[in-house]
Amino acid sequence: MERPLLSWDPDGVQAWADVAPEHGSVLVHSLRGFIDAGRAGALVADHILEIGDPQRIATFDIDQLLDYRSRRPEMTFSVNQWTAYDEPHLALDLVHDQEGSHFLLLHGFEPDIQWERYISTVREAVDRLGVGLTLGSHGIPMAVPHTRPLTVTIHGTDPDLLPDSASMFGTVTVPASAQNLLEYRFGQWGLPAVNVAVHVPHYLAQSSYPQAAQRALEGLEDLSGLDLDPASLDDAAAIASEEIDRQLAESEEVQALVEALENQYDAFHEARGRGLEVEGGLPSADEIAAEFEKFLAQERRDPPTQP
Repeated sequence: MERPLLSWDPDGVQAWADVAPEHGSVLVHSLRGFIDAGRAGALVADHILEIGDPQRIATFDIDQLLDYRSRRPEMTFSVNQWTAYDEPHLALDLVHDQEGSHFLLLHGFEPDIQWERYISTVREAVDRLGVGLTLGSHGIPMAVPHTRPLTVTIHGTDPDLLPDSASMFGTVTVPASAQNLLEYRFGQWGLPAVNVAVHVPHYLAQSSYPQAAQRALEGLEDLSGLDLDPASLDDAAAIASEEIDRQLAESEEVQALVEALENQYDAFHEARGRGLEVEGGLPSADEIAAEFEKFLAQERRDPPTQP
């Protein structure tokens, strides 16, 4: 007999029933494990958990979904004993925004296996809890400078849900993720789902970049009407900026890279603002795919570090 993938907490389910909006319930999901340049999505999840007074509604059986040999959780050894374990988890919590509006947060480790079963289970949860809109956020590495406003790609299952803005992409093939496959399947099932992908400077992709989380939170706010208080990350963003500036001052090579990216960014946006056809202002589809592959290879070698 197949083990259940999701265990429900009766108290949490009742708590959601007591506070759930009559219409337009929102589920935000942000998972650890795939492309998340600048840790944008992870920082969003951490931030929501910090401000949202979370209450557990349901827990996935992570042992059925995680390949421990390919993605080993960290343990801490101190002197002569193991003192800590980064416990893998995948959970659904009831949270609230700064105005007290309640919504759902799906957070934890991205499944390595059984993607289709996982996504079908999320759909069952969406149906059971009356979710009207599913939102995700993460960072993607792009050839853009940190000295210019962060841009985003917002994509989803229904064009009516998306902002009326020009896309920076044509057609590109990249490695799949559970998050993006969930959006794809939801589209096939006629369910509303949108993802906010923040364009993170590729030279900061391995770092924790709070500015990317702030931009993601702003995108989620625009789509949902929630108040997610991105300004509370201002101090963390200022510390990151100081460190970036310090390292930039120590490297003429990085200074030259940033200057070249600034020129490319400015030329692209100036041309687009004048309604001109842009030729070569952004990386090609092949270059974008190559950047994704490079990021994945680096992720496999090195843990995330500060900038």
